[in-house]
Amino acid sequence: MLRKIIHIDEEKCNGCGLCAEACHEGAIEMIGGKAKLVRENFCDGFGDCLPNCPTGAITFEEREAPAYDEAAVKKAKEGRTMEEMKHEQHTGGCPGSAMMQFGDRREAQEPSYTGRAVSRLAQWPCQIRLVPAKAPFFEGAKLLIAADCTAYAYAGMHEELMKGKVTIIGCPKLDDVDYTEKLTEIIRDNDIKSVTIVRMEVPCCGGLQKAAENALRESGRFIPWQVVTITRDGRILD
Repeated sequence: MLRKIIHIDEEKCNGCGLCAEACHEGAIEMIGGKAKLVRENFCDGFGDCLPNCPTGAITFEEREAPAYDEAAVKKAKEGRTMEEMKHEQHTGGCPGSAMMQFGDRREAQEPSYTGRAVSRLAQWPCQIRLVPAKAPFFEGAKLLIAADCTAYAYAGMHEELMKGKVTIIGCPKLDDVDYTEKLTEIIRDNDIKSVTIVRMEVPCCGGLQKAAENALRESGRFIPWQVVTITRDGRILD
């Protein structure tokens, strides 16, 4: 039948996963770091996913598609496991927001740190949205682009990753913005020597990595870069 249904532009999709979270019918899934409409008969055409997309990758189109099958959606929801239902109750369906506890108490398991910690933040501001695209501290800098949560999850963030670098931070999920344009300006208009992207292992952090990779490509600069992934329990993922 001819009806209104969503269309996902994979070129614009940054892999944040917000649309999949917003789709209560389960029509959208994240596959290979991209949002895909995997069940056309589960899409009701109301577009709850549209306002959640930070890059404008989702639009409406009118085309031949299976009719919305409310009974199938209901049956699929009823078939979820108890674990999945508990997960959605606590997190709103986002895998990256699942509650976890690491041991009884970290301070009871780990030896106390007796030295004096030193901040390795080299400049201010450090938030991607606030930092100027052209600034003296970017000249000749090794650039660290980090997700907000990484500094709290990884104990060695300052000494092992931030030391000797200019650090800028952001969260693609909470900031509700595509950083590509700003990061492109920073890399293109300054003498950046290298780029390190530090992200969490959760899916929504893929938006930050994707924006940085797009910026590197669109800047026209050929500079060394790497991605460091931090697990939720504070380890560097090999």
